[in-house]
Amino acid sequence: MSASHSDSIVWLNGKFVNGSKATVPILTHSLQYGTGMFEGIRAYATPKGPAIFRLDDHVKRFFNTAKMKSMDLGFTQKQVSEVIINTVKRNGLDSCYIRPFAFFDDNRIGMATEGKKISVFIAAVPFGAYFGSKKTNGVKCKVSSWRRINSNMLPVQAKSSGNYVNSVMADTEATELGYDSAVLLSEGGYVSEGPAENIFLVKNSRLVTPGVESNILLGITRDSIISFASYNGIMTDERLVRRDELYTADEMFFAGTAAEITPITSVDGKKVGDGKVGKITSKLSSIYSDIVSGKEREFGGWLTYVR
Repeated sequence: MSASHSDSIVWLNGKFVNGSKATVPILTHSLQYGTGMFEGIRAYATPKGPAIFRLDDHVKRFFNTAKMKSMDLGFTQKQVSEVIINTVKRNGLDSCYIRPFAFFDDNRIGMATEGKKISVFIAAVPFGAYFGSKKTNGVKCKVSSWRRINSNMLPVQAKSSGNYVNSVMADTEATELGYDSAVLLSEGGYVSEGPAENIFLVKNSRLVTPGVESNILLGITRDSIISFASYNGIMTDERLVRRDELYTADEMFFAGTAAEITPITSVDGKKVGDGKVGKITSKLSSIYSDIVSGKEREFGGWLTYVR
């Protein structure tokens, strides 16, 4: 699961350049204070060529984050969407991970952002399974001792760089203890999400997932799953989820742009179900794969083809 932009063609402030030439001063404000913002988008190989999954929704969220952070990007949503398509095209990639990023590109010391230059960057890089082979076989998770941030602290619906320090702390704790990833609880003690993924439980052939009251990021992959699961007769309950429900779920999985659908086979050393990847998880993963690879007509509108 490695990706690098150094050998690729990237877009920075209106120009395509070699990735190795896209540099900023070490004192850049967003590097010091975590004030950058980003999106994570995937393009997939299809019989019609590369297709970007839910491009418009990702770009809309990118601009919503900018609005919450009082950042004028200097480009329209349409312009950014077109650049993303062209970045994939210029790099000749059949499938890839796309990273739009905006940041305060100013090396003056001080926390104030008013009047500081804002740069916008877009890269497209080869990218495999986020959890490697465990995406198929399932991951082992630990309930983190770190609680999920809430919207009274930081805007949780913003994909702001600083928000993810919370995620990194949880993920680091889990991996240092021998787990693959973490599950964060909300301030109230309810299940929230993974470090960079939403979480779904399967109970009695229904999906259960935390709602907005648990300070989750309302993920685009999460929304996609709820939609196509319903179309295939699998209903979803969005509600508060207690920690002990993690130990009694029939199945469980992470959902996110990078993680896609990744089974969770144990939590805190306790098996989820029989400790194997469940039938509903497998079914949803297969449907998701068909959708993003252009094999499912019903949800074909989610794909933007790179021509």
